[in-house]
Formats: sequence, C-alpha cells, structure tokens
Amino acid sequence: MVKDLIVFDMDGVLVEVTESYRATIQATVKHFTNYEPTRTEIQDWKNKGGFNDDWNLSQAMIAERGLTPPFQDIVDHFQALFHGNETTPGLILNEQWIAREGLLERLYETHNLGIFTGRLGWEAQITLDRFTKLPFISIMGVDHVTNPKPHPEGLIRIKETVPHNRIWYVGDTIDDARAGAAAGVPFIGIVAPENPRYDTVVQLLKDNGAVHILDDINAMEAILAPNR
Repeated sequence: MVKDLIVFDMDGVLVEVTESYRATIQATVKHFTNYEPTRTEIQDWKNKGGFNDDWNLSQAMIAERGLTPPFQDIVDHFQALFHGNETTPGLILNEQWIAREGLLERLYETHNLGIFTGRLGWEAQITLDRFTKLPFISIMGVDHVTNPKPHPEGLIRIKETVPHNRIWYVGDTIDDARAGAAAGVPFIGIVAPENPRYDTVVQLLKDNGAVHILDDINAMEAILAPNR
C-alpha cells in the first residue's frame, strides 16, 4: 500500500510550547528591554505573519521599544535560555507532547509522517527523541531551506517525495497556512481553545485556505478516516 503523507508543524501542533518557546520570547525581550510582553501580544505578532522565526520575532519586539542590540546577541541569549547549561535547565524541558498515547502509532499504520518546522532540524530531533520512537520520513527544519515559512520551499520539497501527491500539512499559524496554500497542499489548522486570540486565529486560518480547524491533533483520525 502506498501511504498518504501527513506533514506536521511542531510548535503548537505536536508540542505545547507556551512554557518553552513562548516563555523564551518573553524572557528574551525582557532581558533587553526590561519589559515582558504578554502571551496575547506574542500571539498578535504571530498573527501578522512573517514571524515564524522566534529569533526574528524577539528582535522585532525589542526594536519596537527603540532598542537595537546585535541580532547575534539576541540569538545567543534566546538559545541559552531555551537549552540551558550545566547548572540551569533549559526551557525546552517544559515542553509537553500533545498527541495522546497511541494516536501517532495509529496514524502511522495508514500514513507516512513528516515534519516541516521553523525549528532548527537538530532541535526538532531533540524533542522528537524525548517523546516518540516513530520514524518520520522527512524532518525539514529552518536550516534545511533557503526560504523559511511562509515560503513553501520546504513543503514543496517534501511533497516531491510523494509519488501520488496525497499529502496534508498540519499547522497552527498564518505562516503555516500560507505555506500550505502556496505549495498546493491541503492545510489542517490547529487552534487550541485556550489561545488568547482563538476566534481571530480560526478566521485567519480559514481565510488562508484551511480545509479543517481542530482543537488539537487528537481529532485528526475522524477527518482522515474517509481518506484511508
């Protein structure tokens, strides 16, 4: 049987990142500006599009307050917080796996699984190794492409590996939706009910071509069943 392919974004889709990536953005901006943005503010920036990269988002939020530290200083501070060191645990350890036990294993029986993420590839692998032993046929990180999301480059490259062109992309931001639309890949949007801009994000994803909107990936089996 030739399997269809499900490509997942990671943050907010496979992994809950409120206390990891989002908290790192907050702490990084505070370090350089003495102002800690709210999570609603971060979501509002994400909703603008073009801020899939959390380093770039941190830089933009710092610049909004009139400060322009070297970009590499921002990256270095962000990474130190996220990964930690010998004495201080990194915020990456706060991540929670969203898929309930057995979900991805059941999906894997009928689908190949892939990743297209704004994370660096090796960072994505760290988190996958913590939570699952399933083989993903492609893990496409931001360091694997010339043009990051919302550009469809990574998704197109994954799509080209599927001879029969049956592929889904699952994401939670406007940049994910735009990448799916530009690649000609059906997009499934994920919007957690606790998102501080829930209604806004739902509408943004619909406006950018989402064929389904789900609270989380645990509802995917029901919508994929007719395609098996």
